[in-house]
Amino acid sequence: GRLEAVTQQMGYHPQYLDSFLKTQHYLMHMDGPLPFDCRHYIAIMAAARHQCRYLVNLHVLQFLRAGGDPQWLRGLEFIPPKLRNLNEINKILAHRPWLITKEHIEKLLKISEWSWSLAELVHAVVLLAHCHALASFVFGCGCEQDEGLGGRGSLKPLSLGNQCFCEATAGNSCSQELLRINRKRSLDSCMELDSLRERMQRIHVETEGRDEMRLLQQDREEGEGQGADGSEHCSDLSAGLSSFADTDGEVTGATNLACYMQDPDFGYQDFARRDEDQTQVFRVQDYSWEDHGFSLVNRLYSDIGHLLDEKFRMVDGLQSSAMAKRQGCEPSVFKRGIWNYIHCMFGIRYDDYDYAEVNQLLERMLKVYIKTVTCYPEKTNSEMFDRFWKQFKHSEKVHVNLLILEARMQAELLYALQAITQYMI
Repeated sequence: GRLEAVTQQMGYHPQYLDSFLKTQHYLMHMDGPLPFDCRHYIAIMAAARHQCRYLVNLHVLQFLRAGGDPQWLRGLEFIPPKLRNLNEINKILAHRPWLITKEHIEKLLKISEWSWSLAELVHAVVLLAHCHALASFVFGCGCEQDEGLGGRGSLKPLSLGNQCFCEATAGNSCSQELLRINRKRSLDSCMELDSLRERMQRIHVETEGRDEMRLLQQDREEGEGQGADGSEHCSDLSAGLSSFADTDGEVTGATNLACYMQDPDFGYQDFARRDEDQTQVFRVQDYSWEDHGFSLVNRLYSDIGHLLDEKFRMVDGLQSSAMAKRQGCEPSVFKRGIWNYIHCMFGIRYDDYDYAEVNQLLERMLKVYIKTVTCYPEKTNSEMFDRFWKQFKHSEKVHVNLLILEARMQAELLYALQAITQYMI
């Protein structure tokens, strides 16, 4: 349930870590339109779309700590219709955000017993995009392999102290404190663990007899060869899903993630293969984060726009001179190539960019890795690290994954906020 592995990886870039933790803390623990238990349940729904047990485990515990109803953890059938109605845009944002329309927004906002307010919906959309993108980082840096599959990930973590989401502060010295911490801090410091064990054990008893070990479906893309953009697809991780508690009542494993999803076969599809009559390329000059998204999200969910904007700027400002030098280009050129390649996979185009540069800057195996972590992170496996990471230092590997996290999150937000804007107009 700790955020230990994530903060250890992000700790290679302490200024970014500070910005990330402030945003995470604001989304989950500060005043906002959504109740605290609903925030964590939305995070569970988002993480489950990518089968990210690391984040699901974390937010299950935080959900209970916030006073959430344990029955909700049995699956979407046991939650209020208002939350269940969020499933459609969760699914679309996670895999094909270009399909979001104003009709999806109107359906959620229509006057009824279960309607959402605009402010609530903006909060939910930011949470969904945040958790989808964080799942990419978790898989990309090996945190899921480390925590979820019982072994150590390929990427060796930096030796930092443990850090819970709920321990994040808004102070500028947050990341510096992390670097000085060398003691272990378990979940006991921020939760009534005995109460949690009791609740989890009760859920375990209630669900006893159900099939707790469902295997993930085999990779349907296996054997299809290369994608439209020249990258290869990788096979699924085949993982059993464990129960809530072990024989001693300790909170250990993940729930059956399938219960938090509908339409599990819905996944990423190459934007180039879309129905062109229904979906057009998203042109940034028509709707951008700086000119449109920032002001909308900040107006409907106070201050979150500033925090997100700081995070986008922070990742853009990270030093990557050594990484770029290895690729034979300027740092800003290399970073923009990665950013624009990620946005291109979601149908977002910049008129002032020559996309021929992407193939010149990014070697094939790097593109394979970026596409996998961005579009279907659950398919990332330990072998992928060794196939192309050899020329990068560890901090550079983390930097690439931070670029993936932020570019993906901004892409989802652009589509969702544009749909909200069209609804409002």
